[in-house]
Amino acid sequence: MLNETVFRSEDVPPADRFGYWAERLRKTHAPVTLSSKHTHDFRFTQRVLDLGSVSLWPATFEQVTIRRTPKLIRQSDPELYHMSLVVMGTGAGTWDDGEATYRPSDLHINDSAVPWEIRTGAEPVTALGLEIPKALLPLPRAVSGRPLPRLVTSREGTGALLCDLLTRLASHPDQFQPSDGPRLGTAVTHLVAALFAHLLEAEKSLPPETHQRALILRVKNFIRRHMHDPQLTPSVVAAAHHISVSYLHRLFQEEEITVAAWIRRLRLEAACRDLADPALGDVPIHVIGTRWGFPRAAEFSRAFRSAYGMPPRDYRHLSQTSPAL
Repeated sequence: MLNETVFRSEDVPPADRFGYWAERLRKTHAPVTLSSKHTHDFRFTQRVLDLGSVSLWPATFEQVTIRRTPKLIRQSDPELYHMSLVVMGTGAGTWDDGEATYRPSDLHINDSAVPWEIRTGAEPVTALGLEIPKALLPLPRAVSGRPLPRLVTSREGTGALLCDLLTRLASHPDQFQPSDGPRLGTAVTHLVAALFAHLLEAEKSLPPETHQRALILRVKNFIRRHMHDPQLTPSVVAAAHHISVSYLHRLFQEEEITVAAWIRRLRLEAACRDLADPALGDVPIHVIGTRWGFPRAAEFSRAFRSAYGMPPRDYRHLSQTSPAL
């Protein structure tokens, strides 16, 4: 599981909770001032996931107004870009050059060197916060100094790919090892750089490595969304991304696994989760195999036994009787 630290308002007395949240924001992002209608008993939870030099912090919190003022910037600037994916609730942001309103699935961007004010709605907000040091982004100085849009869609293109990755990391940190953190942070950084370059119409300024890493992530996301399709093959994946099969295989050389093997592993991992789910205990094993791209029961059984050393039926039995499996 990724290294994760959890902070809850219940960790401190009610009178100290608002100050505790303010301190969390200062440590997670940058010095800010806060006000709220709930200062007497402010409720929040925050999880901080360690992705090396990058941090991802899913959080839920009550109504609040947060300000990053010119005075605070002069006192301390950690030189970060902050991004938040709104999962639940609403908010509005104000900058010297305009305003933006945020709703679920919106992605907003802040710069620690720019004054701003964020006001959340009356209902609690759930968001995925992301902090990236500016120095990590492979953008030319002339590009990195230009103002970014404050509101970005997460429904298409690189924005959707980035939000899918952040959501998966926040929802399933148990699917990764602590040692994966820095590698995942690098992947997130390349995606953010690709998104910023697109927003600034400066894609040509990105180094080849960033283009390549962003393409690999797009390919993997495509495979995850289509792995239930038994017709999903390297040829289909390559055609969907307008690249040759040989280039697709070269992209995966650094992954130390072939494309076909990666597809098979994802399918088997998904089947494992279904087999271990007590709620699916009455679903026939061949149906689970078909659901995850194995339309023939014998093929599913052979692949499963080869990967896990036992047939699917035995795995289901053991996983539902042994918590350690």
